Amino acid sequence: MAQLIRKALIFVALLFLAVLCLAQNESRLQADLRREGNALKSCSQISKFADCGQTLVLGQPFHLAFGSLAPDNGMGFGLAFVEHKNFASEWRTNLSLDAVGTMNGSWRVGGYLKAYKLPAGNSYHVAPLFHLYSQSISLNRVDYFGLGPATTPLTHTTYGFSENITGADMAFPISISGKSPVIAILAELNGRFPSLRSGREKDSPSIETLFDETTAPGLTHQPGYFQPSEGVRLVPSLFGGRVSLNYLLQFQQFIAPGDSSYSFRRLNFDFNHTIPLSHLSKSIGKYYGSSATSTLPHNTPDYCGGAGREDQAMPCPQVSLTRKLDGSINLRAFISESFAGKNSQVPFYFMPTIGGSDLNGTPILPSYPDYRFRGSNLLLFQGTIEHSLGKLPIGALLSVDEAKIGLTRGDISIDHLRHSFSAGFTVHAGGLPVLSFVYAWGGGEGSHTTANVDSSLLGSASRPSLF
Repeated sequence: MAQLIRKALIFVALLFLAVLCLAQNESRLQADLRREGNALKSCSQISKFADCGQTLVLGQPFHLAFGSLAPDNGMGFGLAFVEHKNFASEWRTNLSLDAVGTMNGSWRVGGYLKAYKLPAGNSYHVAPLFHLYSQSISLNRVDYFGLGPATTPLTHTTYGFSENITGADMAFPISISGKSPVIAILAELNGRFPSLRSGREKDSPSIETLFDETTAPGLTHQPGYFQPSEGVRLVPSLFGGRVSLNYLLQFQQFIAPGDSSYSFRRLNFDFNHTIPLSHLSKSIGKYYGSSATSTLPHNTPDYCGGAGREDQAMPCPQVSLTRKLDGSINLRAFISESFAGKNSQVPFYFMPTIGGSDLNGTPILPSYPDYRFRGSNLLLFQGTIEHSLGKLPIGALLSVDEAKIGLTRGDISIDHLRHSFSAGFTVHAGGLPVLSFVYAWGGGEGSHTTANVDSSLLGSASRPSLF
């Protein structure tokens, strides 16, 4: 593990040195380092303990990086570097580099750059947004039970998974007659380079002992992928902001130039409906892909300043022990369908899963074990209600999931859905949930307790999907 973390930190250090060599505004970088150093000197003063802690986890240009990796791989700890630059043409860039490692030897390193232009006036959310990134991840444990909805816990195996994702995406909101946009055109272009290895768990067999290429397509060969996608996001608000919609239609192409037998396409429909319980919704990030009202899409995963706070020494939202009375109901319907040619198939490691949480840490049927059911087609209905407990930075959470996995598109119907009920709490900082603790039951295979720490900083954007 130490060797893996050392490599990750060396990678970030080299990227940091490259940024220093190319930086045209080195004086500000030096000023940020000086301010951060002065803030850390106050750590010896008890009265400054809270400010010191905020500098350690939110400071600029360096701060601690931490957060949960994929389920069963533990909490990652490491270092992050963040910087930004304002150009005279009103173009802005936010850069972050990070590296984290976990106790089981898993790790993630990445570099992320957001570029956008501020239009005239204060309404910056109608400007186009560009995102460049390169992320490598190595997970020492991912569970595999087989394909389809009829697998049993008796076929539980594990494998190791690594992937580099290098690419770019773009969001271009469309404004009509100067009004706030309700539609955005999305585009993405990725290179994906996956690889598998044997599982290392002593209490579970490795995947190749029970499965082969027929029952786990892609087990023996993992080609590189050229993966473009196109999409449209619709974000209208109804009834004076009392209901906020966030609809995504996305078409992805996974093209394997080295072996076309693993090429496929995927169509995603994601329909989110948010009903605020304590105040009207005023999302400024939804046009670019965020359904969280406080998430700013201009941020990178380690930067939380947004488009309007770049010149502050500590641009992140203040971490407070109290929060405004807040809550919402979220109703989600999600459909994912995959298409493979006559002589092609979908690799199992790129298939969505339900049960516990998936590779991206998204909970679906949380009462089941992580990755419990896997298939190329997915249907989900999810209802969640969360509300703060008084003015404490804690929210109570209740959720109901109905979902199913299908091996063919014809398997996706509203009958024979599996279900889960869950209850728990979230701990907030800066108005955002950063930690969740959930107990789930009702799925027919016992209960499941999950604790998760968000892998992105307060109000920052998400990382590239692993599948």
